[in-house]
Amino acid sequence: MSEKGEVDLTGAKQNTGVWLVKVPKYLSQQWAKASGRGEVGKLRICKKGNQGKPEVSFTLNEELTVIEGIEDKTVSAPRDHPFTMQSVGGQTLAVFTETSSAESRGQSEERSDGTSSGSGSGAGPDKIALEGVVVQRAECRPAVNESYMKLKRLQIEESSKPTRLSKQLKNAVTNNYKPVANHEYNREYERKKKEEGKRARADKQQVLDMLFSAFEKHQYYNVKDLVDITKQPVIYLKEILRDIGIYNVKGTHKNTWELKPEYRHYQSEEKIDD
Repeated sequence: MSEKGEVDLTGAKQNTGVWLVKVPKYLSQQWAKASGRGEVGKLRICKKGNQGKPEVSFTLNEELTVIEGIEDKTVSAPRDHPFTMQSVGGQTLAVFTETSSAESRGQSEERSDGTSSGSGSGAGPDKIALEGVVVQRAECRPAVNESYMKLKRLQIEESSKPTRLSKQLKNAVTNNYKPVANHEYNREYERKKKEEGKRARADKQQVLDMLFSAFEKHQYYNVKDLVDITKQPVIYLKEILRDIGIYNVKGTHKNTWELKPEYRHYQSEEKIDD
């Protein structure tokens, strides 16, 4: 947040009264388009009789009535805007303005005699001024006519449009991946599953011979390697392994099988070597 300076209370000292007026969004957007002196329209205040309330209306300049960009169409904004007057309601409201230090410095850097002021290039605090106290509240409403109803109808249609629309393509998109009925890894999984189901159970003694032969080479095997060696179904192979082997659930050789001590022929060979 920028540094704030002292508040200029000139407006309060002069007892300046201001109006707080609520205007439609489209009207403030049209005001922002004003060029030149920034004139946006004319304010008309008339009073009927001595006791009657003043009638206030605002007329928008004709060159600011063109609204573009609604459904790619050009719409005319209503020009006449009568005011609905409201009381302040016991509230104390004030209007402040804030001028950045760069703007105020740019206005004071050059004097009338052509010499520069001594403000320097450093950024000073922003200038805040009290413009006045709110003495009247009002609401600026457009006159209900054909141009206003057309504007509102287009605004409602524009706001109700979905942000995303589906579009049917005439030609197939060839630079993207095309959908496939089944992916390669799914087919590979199904193929392995079928092969697993087709494996026939061999004679138990034949499977034991293959297991003993494998354990003569290595002491520890996981069940996947033993399935590849014996070509037997997993359930059938585990039934045989429970008879001759031990399943390690912890330690260095976790989740592996090894032969029971009475079947470890390599141990006896190691003792003979010793």
